[in-house]
Amino acid sequence: MYNVKLENYIPVPQPATPDRVVAVHYYAAWKKGSAGLHDAFNDLHTYPDRTPLCGYYDEENPEYADWEIKWALEHGINCFIHCWYRKPENQGKPVTVNDLRCGHGLHEALFNARYNQMIKFAIMFENSPRWGTTDSRDLVENLMPFWCENYFKRGNYLIIDNKPVLFLYYSPRFEEVWPNPADQAAAFDACREYAKGEGFDGMIFAICDYKKSGAEYDALMARGYDFRFSYTNSYKPAESYPSEEDVIEGQKETVRKKFAEDALRFVPTVSCFWDPTPRTTKHWIDMGYTFHLSKIWHLSPEGFRQVLRDVKAQSDALPDGAWGKKILMLDNWNEWDEGHFIAPSHKFGYKYLQAVREELTERENLPDYRTPQDMGLSCNLNKSWPEPDFAELCEEMLKNK
Repeated sequence: MYNVKLENYIPVPQPATPDRVVAVHYYAAWKKGSAGLHDAFNDLHTYPDRTPLCGYYDEENPEYADWEIKWALEHGINCFIHCWYRKPENQGKPVTVNDLRCGHGLHEALFNARYNQMIKFAIMFENSPRWGTTDSRDLVENLMPFWCENYFKRGNYLIIDNKPVLFLYYSPRFEEVWPNPADQAAAFDACREYAKGEGFDGMIFAICDYKKSGAEYDALMARGYDFRFSYTNSYKPAESYPSEEDVIEGQKETVRKKFAEDALRFVPTVSCFWDPTPRTTKHWIDMGYTFHLSKIWHLSPEGFRQVLRDVKAQSDALPDGAWGKKILMLDNWNEWDEGHFIAPSHKFGYKYLQAVREELTERENLPDYRTPQDMGLSCNLNKSWPEPDFAELCEEMLKNK
């Protein structure tokens, strides 16, 4: 009776039920050659604690996407927010899948997964200076047609009040494109009208911006945004490696401050930790990244649980109609090298996900904690990632010591 497969495929997810959208940010940059900035899992050989629980996986594989859908749903996460990039040379032109950076996470994996209709997804348009941005004409003539046909009209896109929710990452670049806030608001209104022509009741625009307050905040929201959020919790310690209690209280306080500034238009994020050590090499510094200056902090699964509990309580106390009552964000599913991930890993197992389920859902389900290896279903998940050369790895570690 050894090595007998009791299942031929991943068992159907048994979701836990949250009372709102529980959305997790998703960074699909682990397919070889897709990121352009780093070498995917090859950069993590000297960080074994950051190994995904099922090993280095083939990110474009729909079967792996089904495992992620199962893990997410069974712990109360009901939406993946995919980072969405267009290549700079595509700006001002019609968009195709080939014009995307890291588009495989959606177009190859999620869209072909057996259980994809069980979970919502959304996109976050990343228009920071390294990637392509847009303008008023391009937004309506090129981006909106592509987004509508490929994403918004799919049965599992995040739609609220019959309006697709579009997350936007980098507000400073939008301010460069549209120096006059009214021009940006007009461009977004044109998108809303386009969406109405496609059968929706408009669009919802959400901006990632946690720094602005007072008059600057008013000017930001005059640009046509419906609500704002932060990719991470935006907690910033005074120095690296603060105590866990400081991190817990710091995250709670950042949410309190943002709700106090605008109780109706802020969506909170709860973060697990922030440790971009793999991105502190000369390679990253030479590219102009300052991860080496980042303040590093960690939060145990139990500390994460405490923040979840507090932020949910704060959100529950908001006025009716507040966006923070409708959506809660988690940071992050799979930022393996930037150093914030709640997906199952060798170091933490399912502990961060268990905290989400136990604090944000009715816990009416029974999660399945068998791994792909346990079920004999791991053979197709990591064909592109053979075991590293351990002699070479030891030599590299000694060199860097």
